[in-house]
This record gives sequence, C-alpha cells and structure tokens, in this order.
Amino acid sequence: MSSQHKSSAADSQRTWLRYAGLGTQLMVYLVLAVWGGLKVDRWLHCFPLLTALLPLLVLFVIFYKLVKETGSGKPNK
Repeated sequence: MSSQHKSSAADSQRTWLRYAGLGTQLMVYLVLAVWGGLKVDRWLHCFPLLTALLPLLVLFVIFYKLVKETGSGKPNK
C-alpha cells in the first residue's frame, strides 16, 4: 500500500473516532440533564419543568459549540 492510502485510512479513522466521541459526549450530557432535572423537579415540586428545559438547554449549548468549532470563520460570498 502507498503511504498516501495509509494516511487517508488513518484520517478516516480519526474522523470516525472524533464523531463517536462527540456522540458519546452528547448522550452523557443529555442523560445528566434529564437526571438532574428530575432531581430538582422533585425537590421543588414542579415536576416536568426542569426535566424538559435542561435537556433543551444542553442541546442548544452543544450545537452552538459544534457550529463554532467547525465553522470556517470566514463568511461565504
């Protein structure tokens, strides 16, 4: 095999691992947000309020972070 093919395979594997890490991070944050929302809602006796709002907040923050990291920084003209 050529060295170019090996580096392409390594880049592909690195990309897959990066996305797998992002997906795992997203799932962990969502589970923690739901769990924390349930605990706080039980403590405050306002059941579905924070259980619904915390995961939405987590999604917003993670997608904002993802767009900020993957953006080119230059506007397309």
